[in-house]
Amino acid sequence: MNQERPQLDDETFRLLSDLVHDYCGISFHEDMRFLLERRLHTRLEILGLHSFRDYYRYLRFDSNRQRELEEAAELLTTNETYFFREQPQLRAFTGDILPGMAESRGRRKRLRIWSAGCSTGEEAYTIAMLLLESGLFEGWRLDVFGTDISRAVLATARRGVYRQHALRETDERFIHRYFETAEDGARRVSDEVRRIVSFGHLNLADPQMMGLVGEMDVIFCRNVLIYFGAEVKRALIGRFYEHLAPGGYLLLGHSESLLNLSTDFELVHLDHDLVYRRPEEKR
Repeated sequence: MNQERPQLDDETFRLLSDLVHDYCGISFHEDMRFLLERRLHTRLEILGLHSFRDYYRYLRFDSNRQRELEEAAELLTTNETYFFREQPQLRAFTGDILPGMAESRGRRKRLRIWSAGCSTGEEAYTIAMLLLESGLFEGWRLDVFGTDISRAVLATARRGVYRQHALRETDERFIHRYFETAEDGARRVSDEVRRIVSFGHLNLADPQMMGLVGEMDVIFCRNVLIYFGAEVKRALIGRFYEHLAPGGYLLLGHSESLLNLSTDFELVHLDHDLVYRRPEEKR
């Protein structure tokens, strides 16, 4: 007779969702209970636990709790992305933001861009390709940093090998110039692009880890805030402000805004999109 599958009761759902929220900022409402139950069930099987309450105790008190919290976050985050996502914003980036950066940062000849919540790396590599394609930064030090809470997606990002699904919005000209053919018809990001990009593990809800991030000229954080509650969003936006150089830009997803979260940023109307900027005069 098959053993009955563990069920997630009301109290344990609240305890687990609060614990996950405290760790990585992700909010789970009542209508998301089935998702949390379904995705975490495999961890009970792997750890040999008989109930979600046992799993909660493991996350709270076991010596391996930190590693297991990372495993839980891996399962509970969504990592769907692709190259050249949200084209209007990328046109604003290349047509308005980069020329302005080339002028304002011209004396130091260095540009630092952060892809926060980079998932499997397509966004960070897209940014690097656009920097190279612009022709504005010959002889500059260019750094694109991709960070994510999931070590699994970071491993994929570092490999830099992608199949056609990830390239579905990529112009053939970019594929020919910035990719090499890999095994089984996949494509590998060229060394020219990879030299600009580095990846690291980072929990955006952890103030200590965020403190390790240096000053940035542009921050991409697209389709990440939607997973957080208002309090975590406000704290994160405040940290983004601190890490942006004066005149630096914050680019969010099209379904996200700073409404009721922050008044520190300027809303800038560019030809192709609306973006946020840290004012020059505020330091």
